[in-house]
Amino acid sequence: MQSEIRKKLLDAFSNNEDQYLSGQTLADTIGCSRTAIWKHIEELRKDGFELEAIRNKGYRIVKTPERVSADEIRLGLKTKYLGQSIHYEDAVDSTQRVAHRLAYDQSMEGTVVVAEEQTLGRGRMERKWYSPKYTGIWMSIILRPKIPLPKAPQLTLIAAVAVVQAIEELTELTPQIKWPNDILINGKKMTGILTELQAEADQINSVIIGMGINVNQKLEDFPIELREIATSLAIEQGVYFSRSAIIRSVLTHLEKLYFIYIEKGFFPIKILWESYAISIGKTIKARTLSNVIEGKALGITDDGVLRIEDHSGEIHYIYSADIELSE
Repeated sequence: MQSEIRKKLLDAFSNNEDQYLSGQTLADTIGCSRTAIWKHIEELRKDGFELEAIRNKGYRIVKTPERVSADEIRLGLKTKYLGQSIHYEDAVDSTQRVAHRLAYDQSMEGTVVVAEEQTLGRGRMERKWYSPKYTGIWMSIILRPKIPLPKAPQLTLIAAVAVVQAIEELTELTPQIKWPNDILINGKKMTGILTELQAEADQINSVIIGMGINVNQKLEDFPIELREIATSLAIEQGVYFSRSAIIRSVLTHLEKLYFIYIEKGFFPIKILWESYAISIGKTIKARTLSNVIEGKALGITDDGVLRIEDHSGEIHYIYSADIELSE
């Protein structure tokens, strides 16, 4: 984990973008010696940060390394608590597994687990999630909402809206949501969201939201069997993106939506979610564990449950299913 001085140093640069900060100003702001500042500046350089130093003006960060470590995420992060604690790994089996362990150990709410690579990344129903190194965003976020247990699935929908808003903010693309947890661009999947609980019979201890966001993969980076159904931001827009900037944007939007949800309930999120949904008003197939329901997607309930009107006019309420758009 980062030292407190390093955190405060990055916060100082974040709060004074493109400005030079003298060693003495940094020392006074952080509450340490100029020698300590110099030491941490040199450590940042060793870690790939490019810092400009001008006599009588000070230091300025001009370039960050293309990693998604705690340092790069923190530089420019404006959230109050999401991402204030960041657990970074070069490679893990699954960020969800690491987050579960940290949650059991009482890590603070808002803790983010992020990795450059997952060797056993997974989605819903234990499906494998392809997570190659240095290409996408593989992260999990620990929340501790004081909400009834049945409302936990709503957090998946909140996370989906946050990702869509981040993509809209930083790209020229138009993402859409496929209930409950897929984000599509031009009909191809570029994000999956997995929400898991640590709970007792009547109480949520923590909610762990896992996100896999395809950012800078080229088409040939995907296995052959995924090339027709998966995509990335780079494929769709033809440029590479800063993964750290996308993480910061996702955390910022998620925190804002989470605060709205805690204060006002799910209804404001419902309106936003339906505005991004690809299936509303269209004929879809919902494959549940027991049967297949085909009909018109009417939207979601105030609790986030999908409503489908079949050909006989009967309304079905779908809590868990794979969704396909009918031809």
